[in-house]
Amino acid sequence: MEFSLWLAYIIMAGGAFLLSLLLCQLVKLESLKTGFVSTPSIDRYNQRTVAMGGGIAIFWTIIVCILVSVAGIIALFSGWIMMPMLITGVFHFSERAIELAVIVAAMFALYVIGYIDDKKAMGAWPKLGVQLIAAFVAARWGNVRVELFIDNIWITSFLSCLWIVMIINAFNFLDNMDGLSSGIAIICAGIILAIAINSGQVFVAGFAVIFIGTMLGFLCFNFPPAKMFMGDCGSLVVGFIIAALTLKTTYYHQGQGQLYAIFMPLIVMAVPLYDFASVCILRISQGKSPLVGDTQHFSHRLKRRGLSDRQTAITMYLATLCCGISALFLYQATAGHAVLVFVHTIMILAIIAIFEATGKTE
Repeated sequence: MEFSLWLAYIIMAGGAFLLSLLLCQLVKLESLKTGFVSTPSIDRYNQRTVAMGGGIAIFWTIIVCILVSVAGIIALFSGWIMMPMLITGVFHFSERAIELAVIVAAMFALYVIGYIDDKKAMGAWPKLGVQLIAAFVAARWGNVRVELFIDNIWITSFLSCLWIVMIINAFNFLDNMDGLSSGIAIICAGIILAIAINSGQVFVAGFAVIFIGTMLGFLCFNFPPAKMFMGDCGSLVVGFIIAALTLKTTYYHQGQGQLYAIFMPLIVMAVPLYDFASVCILRISQGKSPLVGDTQHFSHRLKRRGLSDRQTAITMYLATLCCGISALFLYQATAGHAVLVFVHTIMILAIIAIFEATGKTE
């Protein structure tokens, strides 16, 4: 990759990080001043009052960085800035302007419904309805979908919509303890960034870089002990962006690499999906709605077994990182190596399951 493109990525990530830090601080002060806070509750983990609104800083940091990046591209085309850059990458980004607008619109819809829920708790079904609409619009008209060798665009859009909604809720569920959703999102996005760079996907890599920089800034306020929570207006947007990145990234090129690479997203997202599925199954078995919050997540079980908040977060980070790193090898994996990657992932999830089973006896 050209040095100028690396430099652009570093500037984008650094700018997003600094802006995120600034907006998080401003939003935190304003939230505490206006009483926009999370208070202790029987169905919530936090036992102290913490500022809400982290999602506001996350969303607007990403929007500002996207606008600045687009302005930079326009400047390049207009000849205002003479900067050597991978010209194919610039054209690729420019051609995706409409898709980007649709993606931003879907993000905004999720941000609004999440913000409303943070301000005044609403039922799970209205939020799910907005998620489905935003996800389908992004899949169909924002090209946030996977083809899976299926020619029918409506079928692939529907399947992609289901994946997006599942990932949105997986990260919404992960936002149950300090630093979990934000930290795991950074790790997943980092793995996807490595895949996108390897595939030469400038658009996806640029979006991932902005997202990672933004989330790192927020994590400074969210890492245990958290000074700020992202709320639903943050977790819904974060989950959507991760889902969009997984669907926009190309894992298999005809005649290059192995077909096993299409399973990369499943391996990268193994830990969030396991937590999502296990909690849903547990709640349904108890006769509860799977969309109503509680303290039965894997992270809560680790906490009850004596781990500190930071140890719990780091344990979840490491499990996600172990799965993500192994996913990178699927691109050139032989059949035998691919089996080892899948077995490795199952073993990590089995360790988590052992912790969960042990926790039930306490």
